[in-house]
Amino acid sequence: MSNDTAQLLAALTRQEELLKRLLSALDKPRLGLHNDAGTCKIYCNRQHGHLWYSLDADRNPKPITATALTGYLKELKFEQTERRGKPCHKLVAQIAADRVYILESGHDTHFSKGLLVAVALMTPQQLLQPITIQPAPGDDDSVLFCRVWCGSEYIKVSYDESANFREIAKAALANVKSANEMPF
Repeated sequence: MSNDTAQLLAALTRQEELLKRLLSALDKPRLGLHNDAGTCKIYCNRQHGHLWYSLDADRNPKPITATALTGYLKELKFEQTERRGKPCHKLVAQIAADRVYILESGHDTHFSKGLLVAVALMTPQQLLQPITIQPAPGDDDSVLFCRVWCGSEYIKVSYDESANFREIAKAALANVKSANEMPF
């Protein structure tokens, strides 16, 4: 074995060990005092004058000032809930980052459509990496769009009223499921 090959193997071995230690550190809970226990539910709509918000202990809106969320997309699903006494459907995305974030948006909003189209365009291999989700305001105060990046690559989405969102949603959900079933 040449000296160059031996040096390369030694460097790769060191990188592998560092990666193992990094993954091990990420799997451990945060120690000490902090405010990040449990999940954080984020509502993705402009209902309370912000792009996205969570609710405090008294169920009052608490604006989120961060402009983006980066993490691993672990689950994408639709849920039926009740709002103002009527059934409604929500798109729910679970993002694993420094804690688990649950993003919720109406199933037929521009935010949900943008997220679904972006995830449907991505491969399961791309979804093994962290993605960045950014709410983007529309011209109308009630419109919120969703921008998605895979690493530094912006996933450009476009759709119109003729888009078959049932098929787009199936593709997006299948991509997330495939990514999360892949061996690490």
